[in-house]
Amino acid sequence: MGTRTTTTRAAWVRRAVFGTLLVVALTIGGTAFRVWQIARVDDRSEADVIIVLGAAQYNGKPSPIFQARLKHAKQLYEDGVAKVIITAGGNRAGDEYTEATAGAQWLVEQGVPKASTLPVGEGRDTLGSLRAVANVVAEHGWHTAVLVSDPWHSLRARTMADDVGMEAWTSPTHSGPIVQTRQTQAMYIFRETGALLFYLLTKTPADDIGGTGLG
Repeated sequence: MGTRTTTTRAAWVRRAVFGTLLVVALTIGGTAFRVWQIARVDDRSEADVIIVLGAAQYNGKPSPIFQARLKHAKQLYEDGVAKVIITAGGNRAGDEYTEATAGAQWLVEQGVPKASTLPVGEGRDTLGSLRAVANVVAEHGWHTAVLVSDPWHSLRARTMADDVGMEAWTSPTHSGPIVQTRQTQAMYIFRETGALLFYLLTKTPADDIGGTGLG
C-alpha cells in the first residue's frame, strides 16, 4: 500500500512539473510570436503626433540605431502622417545632450522645420520616456500617436503607451543595425520577449533589474 501511494504521488509530481514547464514554454513561445507579429505591423494612419523613442547618442550625434528611427519618422512626417514629431529620451550621467535633444537637432538638420519638432528629454528607459511624453501630449490636447522604434520593440512600446494612457499604434523602422541579419533579429526577439514578460509581471522596465539596456 505504501509503495503504491508513493508511486502515485511521484506520478502527480511529474505531471505537475510537466504541466508547469508546458505552461511556461507556451507563454514564452506565444509572447515571442506576438513580438514577431507586431514587429511586422506598419500602421501609417494619421495621428496627432509621431513619437520617436530614443536610443544612444554620442555628444549630440544619434547612434546608427537612433538615426534609423529618426529617418523613418521624417518619412512619416513628409507623408503627412502627423504635423509634429516628438523625440523622447533623457540622458546618462555626464551627457551634455539628451536623446530627445540630439534627435530633434538631427531632424532639423535634415530639413524638418524646428517648429514641427518637440524634444521631451525625460526618462532613462522606455516607460519613463513614455510617461513624460504622455504628460506633454495631454497638455497640448493631443490624443493619438504613432510610435517609431525598432520592429522588435514595437509590442512592448505599444503596451507601455497604452498603460500610460495614450492611444498609440506602431510604425517601426525596417532599416539600421538591428534588422540587418537574421541572427541579430533573433537575438532582439529573444531579448524583447524577456523584457515584455518582465514588464507584464512587474509593471517596471527591464532596466530596473540591473542595467540590461532593454528599458
